[in-house]
Amino acid sequence: MKPGSVIGNVAKDLGLNIDELAGRKFQLISQTNRQYFNVNLENGDLLVSDRIDRETLCEIKPNCFINIEAVIENPLNFYTITIEIQDVNDNAPIFSKKHFDLEISELTLPGARFALGNAQDPDLGTNSVQSYTLSGNGNFGLGEKITTDGIEYPEIVLEKSLDREKQSFYELILTALDGGNPQKSSTATVKIIVQDVNDNLPMFSQNRYQIRLHENAAIGSLVIQLNATDEDEGSNAQITYSFSHISDNARRLFTIDSANGDIKVSGNLDYEMSDTYEMTVEAKDGGGHVARCKVSVQVIDVNDNAPEITMKSISPSIPEDSPAGTVIALLNVRDSDSGVNSEVVCHISDTLAFQLIPSSSSYYKLVTAGNMDRERNPSYNVTIQCMDSGSPPLSTNKTFNLNISDVNDNAPVFEKMNYILYIGENNQPGTSIYTVHASDSDWDENGKITYSILNSNVEEIPVSSYISINSISGVIYAQRSFDYEQLREFQFQVMAKDSGSPPLSSNVTVRICIIDKNDNAPKILYPSPDTEGSALFEFIPHSAEKGYLVTKVIAVDADSGHNAWLSYHLLQVPDPSLFIIGLYTGEIKIGRDLQDMDSLRQKIVVLVKDNGVPSLSCTVSVHLVVAENFQEIVPEIKRQPNVLHTSSNVTFYLVVSIGFISILFVATVLITIVLKCRKSNTPTTYGAYSRNIYPQFTLGCPSEISDTSLPFPFSYDVCVTMDSKQNEIAYLKPVQNVPTENLIDTDESTAVNEFSNNDLNTSNIAQV
Repeated sequence: MKPGSVIGNVAKDLGLNIDELAGRKFQLISQTNRQYFNVNLENGDLLVSDRIDRETLCEIKPNCFINIEAVIENPLNFYTITIEIQDVNDNAPIFSKKHFDLEISELTLPGARFALGNAQDPDLGTNSVQSYTLSGNGNFGLGEKITTDGIEYPEIVLEKSLDREKQSFYELILTALDGGNPQKSSTATVKIIVQDVNDNLPMFSQNRYQIRLHENAAIGSLVIQLNATDEDEGSNAQITYSFSHISDNARRLFTIDSANGDIKVSGNLDYEMSDTYEMTVEAKDGGGHVARCKVSVQVIDVNDNAPEITMKSISPSIPEDSPAGTVIALLNVRDSDSGVNSEVVCHISDTLAFQLIPSSSSYYKLVTAGNMDRERNPSYNVTIQCMDSGSPPLSTNKTFNLNISDVNDNAPVFEKMNYILYIGENNQPGTSIYTVHASDSDWDENGKITYSILNSNVEEIPVSSYISINSISGVIYAQRSFDYEQLREFQFQVMAKDSGSPPLSSNVTVRICIIDKNDNAPKILYPSPDTEGSALFEFIPHSAEKGYLVTKVIAVDADSGHNAWLSYHLLQVPDPSLFIIGLYTGEIKIGRDLQDMDSLRQKIVVLVKDNGVPSLSCTVSVHLVVAENFQEIVPEIKRQPNVLHTSSNVTFYLVVSIGFISILFVATVLITIVLKCRKSNTPTTYGAYSRNIYPQFTLGCPSEISDTSLPFPFSYDVCVTMDSKQNEIAYLKPVQNVPTENLIDTDESTAVNEFSNNDLNTSNIAQV
């Protein structure tokens, strides 16, 4: 049939919709090396695509079939189509020889038969050889001999006795005819030489020899040794062997020794090419008599072919969220051997991730065995091994790469669970503080992260007015200059979001702590440095001894930590040996016993300095009056420049007040002397009575300054005038209800120790 001829309709026979053929990828898979058929996907017709030669495919087999497989996907189905190749008369009979030589003894009696070689026609049935004819002559006729195999051989029949002296040579034309339409034929020349008597024919022990030979037989191996016998003697009994009829394939694989009849292997046998070879051997004696036998060689298969793996419908990549059982590839496995040598079992290298499921005798589906994870395994090198059941077994490996495509299944992850950042106050707005970083194990856009700050408030102010963040790099910037004294710390949340669909995000808490800087100078609380028109005096009795507590300078610093550690120094003092000041307490004490020549009125300047870098400081002036009694203070007070400028009413009230105070002071001095006699070493005698005479003031110190300014509680008595515009008289005295050992400490190391133990205690309170 010509290429393009329609054999049948596959869609109709298989019950398929024509529209499904192309959509479901209908395809034919041939078991031979050539594709003889194809399918028209538009109408389902099965067409001839290449020339088919039955004789090439099946040689002498009576029935010739071609098996092809049809595969259709979604769902996956397999069909086997068997096509029978019918014979047509496309081959003429062919004689094995163009010339047949016969030698007939003249003594041969009429009726003698002389076998000739038969003609071979690859066609079957009536298309094969049906009859023979012989050109007319008076001495010879044509006969036929049918062997036990049913093969018909033409024979020359001697009809009349020969007379070599009359005619010693005859040449006849033998014609072979087939039964085809139109009929085909071929001819051979028969040459007959009349000889003298040779009345015995060679004879084989049997008409047909069956030989079994392994396909891996070595070249030169002996197939069979034929032996024909002839009872004649001399040249009439000398036999030569030859192939009278043999196919071209067999002629390339076998040879025969003309002298001894040995048939040997001359080429490489291949069971997969042909499993049977038949040949006719002719034994001819010296007198020209011929005997023939049939030699049939059956090739035995050996396991010399490894399985062949063909990938069909392979997927180069699958998404990582593909469910278990996703089909990756369709495999076709073939083994050209036969029997157990063609039985193939396939295995896969990674049985945890993939499964190999047999779909038919020669097809496998490669599917996923579980869920994929691109972040764990972005690709797989899948190796499939197929091994046959031969001995020894042969195997074939097939490896291909499968990529796992990414889906957005991982949220960004920050490097830390939370962040604590430190920034010094008075920073420049726009300064970068820190870089937060989150990682996303997804790929490409699914792993591209943007940063943002979640809206929140810090003391009712949006956090965006304090800080900002670069959405790409994650750098956090300060939006304003921070002041430790106003805001010490705040926190907010940063969100990292990827660019997947849908996007995934995660949050982290960022806490920003403001670091204090020394930007506040110490502030004097007592004595007040703001007194302009009046002076505050501290009263010192002549009886005061060394170590007497005169007053205490109280200062605070708005900073914290080391920046708020205050130290007190005497910046200006008339006599450096007369007064000493506690370095950390600010307590001014008498450094030596008073002498008569000491000035009644003393003025010292105290410097208060913090511990910052650079250090900030402030100063205050303290006026001291040394007197035995209160009346001695008045002249000193009168020497104040502002006294000359006060009004008369103020002077009157001042004189009255001084008189009243003087009386009280005298009484106080007397009581003090009495107490002095009882306890001469106590410099606080005046305190017991001064509490009732002078008002007491208590200053509550905030915790911000208690770590350095006031290391322990202390009470003081202050005497002032009622009108701040007038001259003020003030003196500072320790109160009796405070233990003396907490007020006076002559050992400097003790003062330092008390400072170190109390400088961080924010609950201390000073009373003034």
